[in-house]
Amino acid sequence: MTDQSTDRGVRRRFYTREHLHRLGVTQSPSTLLRLEAGGRWPKRVRIGDHSVAWLKDEVDAHLDKLAAEREAIR
Repeated sequence: MTDQSTDRGVRRRFYTREHLHRLGVTQSPSTLLRLEAGGRWPKRVRIGDHSVAWLKDEVDAHLDKLAAEREAIR
């Protein structure tokens, strides 16, 4: 996945569920809600009446943190 949302070079600000799936985050919507409620996943942003997304920077930072924690255990 690239940081480009269009050919004009505009940086992506949000990840949708589809983007998360491409990143390997395949949890169900209810699991993501549970993780958010427990402070173990970034909070979603409502981008429409029936649409949510997550701030890209927050998701990237969270995934980096999880990877660093895994490396620390080794």
